Amino acid sequence: MSDARLSVLKTYKLYVGGKFPRSESGRVYEVTDAKGKWLANAPLSSRKDARDAVVAARKAFGGWSGATAYNRGQILYRVAEMLEGRRDQYVAEVADAEGLSKSKAAAQVDAAIDRWVWYAGWTDKIAQVVGGGNPVAGPFFNLSSPEPTGVVAVLAPQESSFLGLVSVIAPVIATGNTAVVIASEKSPLPALSLGEVLATSDLPGGVVNVLSGRTAEIATPLAAHQDVNAIDLAGADETLAKELEIAAADNLKRVLRPQPVDGVDWSATPGTDRMTAFLETKTVWHPTGALGASGSSY
Repeated sequence: MSDARLSVLKTYKLYVGGKFPRSESGRVYEVTDAKGKWLANAPLSSRKDARDAVVAARKAFGGWSGATAYNRGQILYRVAEMLEGRRDQYVAEVADAEGLSKSKAAAQVDAAIDRWVWYAGWTDKIAQVVGGGNPVAGPFFNLSSPEPTGVVAVLAPQESSFLGLVSVIAPVIATGNTAVVIASEKSPLPALSLGEVLATSDLPGGVVNVLSGRTAEIATPLAAHQDVNAIDLAGADETLAKELEIAAADNLKRVLRPQPVDGVDWSATPGTDRMTAFLETKTVWHPTGALGASGSSY
């Protein structure tokens, strides 16, 4: 019996609503490594795929935003556990995508996993940083608390196929938003593989939806979509970012446009800016009751 065998080539698919569909258009495009060698055919998403992803994200928003912050942290930590278990796969994919040595790709993957754990730890702490009790005149409690904005369209960084990807997805969902993510156009494979981890990590279907294809083609309908509440333009160039900002103004989307759009150091300490960018503050007034000479009735 011959030891020769044919390799089983992986079929990459979109991740939408907790499922793995091909593009409804049936289109694919070739993904190559840094040297131009063919790696795989990735789905070439259409406007219809983008609309389907928004529907899935909106459907998932109520349950995800209503979950306790502690529960969201548990689920995000579970994602990190599974990323650690598939570390070798991601090292290979990042090395191919970005033309890195195995050691440099491993450093990128390790940093991405650590970044995911970092955001998992913030889920039940961010409210204490951006919310709290406000001193007011009169017999009232005045409390401010952060709430998620809603459905966020995320243009993943073009050059950082995994660390940059994690750095824009994790803060969006850690705070209770749901996401429609457009993977790096030239290096989408790590993002599509991330969908396989998310699908088996207790993350509800629809919380993260991953699309691959031409960034401008997918982002344009998302920026104009009336049921998308915010957009992160990390993966847009200057020209596209301006066009998307104009389209986003139609329903007053929140827009996060890093400066500069290119050249961001994704390995730098992230801070809380990407979490607070997609949070809104709700302030509630409540009477304390009658105040007498002895103080509050409470």
